[in-house]
Amino acid sequence: MIRDGISEALQLLLQRDSSVIDAAIRSLWVSALAVSLASLIGIELGLLLSRKTFPGRRSMIVLSRVGMSVPTVLIGLLCFGMLSRRGPFGSLELLYTTWAIVIGEFFLALPIVTTLSHGAFQRLDPRVVETARTLGAGPVQRTITCLRETRLALGLAVLTAFSRCFTELGIAMMVGGNMPGRTRTLTTATALETSRGEFARGVAMSLILLLIALLLALAIAMFDRSEREKSS
Repeated sequence: MIRDGISEALQLLLQRDSSVIDAAIRSLWVSALAVSLASLIGIELGLLLSRKTFPGRRSMIVLSRVGMSVPTVLIGLLCFGMLSRRGPFGSLELLYTTWAIVIGEFFLALPIVTTLSHGAFQRLDPRVVETARTLGAGPVQRTITCLRETRLALGLAVLTAFSRCFTELGIAMMVGGNMPGRTRTLTTATALETSRGEFARGVAMSLILLLIALLLALAIAMFDRSEREKSS
């Protein structure tokens, strides 16, 4: 069964089956948008938590670390409650749309980017910022210097968040609804097709997931190796 499924899956991929390609493209852009938004906020938060002292700082660090291990179904449940008709944002009618999945994956990626960015800035040699200040660099220039010096670690944080979002199932299923042509992603489509007995189509989508996951793992390993070589 597995051999026949893989054979049929390869045929579907070579024929560019519309449902498979549609789910793959939607998974990519939804995860990319969610991680991009999370990175804009998370990297800034990581820098703030590593450089400033203020009330609640320790609690924010702990919460961001705890957020990395929160189950995706719990995030999906919270987003469902907020976006449902009886929720505070029900009037926006975002539930069962791709934007609902983006919002859910944003909350999944934010603590990952924040925690890993905070760790990267914490490991940065303090003399880098002090030297920039001595040379007359303003706050913006010092921030740019910090970002430049930690670019490998920040790239690793973004890739890690994207890998987690791209392969998640709970959020997409709960707030997206797995509607064909609208909110179906690779993970939800794989689960549905397999449960319907469409094993080949499920395998085809799993192969795309596996391929992209391998590429992400390779990229993360390269970033991690570059960072370790830079530290040594």
